[in-house]
Amino acid sequence: MRVKGIVLIVLIALLLASLGIAAPGKTSPASQRAFQKMASLAGDWEGKDEHGMLAKTNFKVVAANTAVMETLAAPGMEEMVTLYSVNGDKLSIIHYCPTNNQPHMEATPPEGEVKDLVFEFKDARNMASPAAGHQSKLALRFDDADHFTEIWTWTQNGKDVLMTFHFARKK
Repeated sequence: MRVKGIVLIVLIALLLASLGIAAPGKTSPASQRAFQKMASLAGDWEGKDEHGMLAKTNFKVVAANTAVMETLAAPGMEEMVTLYSVNGDKLSIIHYCPTNNQPHMEATPPEGEVKDLVFEFKDARNMASPAAGHQSKLALRFDDADHFTEIWTWTQNGKDVLMTFHFARKK
């Protein structure tokens, strides 16, 4: 029930935020290509972390095709939700973390083919201080239509820890 409530709140917040994000003429071709790359991930994925532990993720296009919602189940952690959307010439994410903070990150997509996206920390909601533990970076590498890698950077007290997940599309 708790997860459903969080997802509902996330979707309502996303819908309200997307009203300005999806306005005609405010996006770039590069940001639209990057968003389409994210939307192409729709479905279920399985993989492993850097220690060989099983991880699962799911992508779903939501809010009238203005956002992509990822639900990540990583080993030893509670489920996490990340929302991806276009914000002008950038892609923007809000990551809903089990630590109950919500980092906001942005990536500037390349002009050509989207092979990588790197989301950098911009700000966060519900974070007690900059030293509090939070996700500060997400790097995505698209290997092919059925394989991709996520590298999350967790920052706490000025120290970074990387978490890497290699995923394959579940068939």
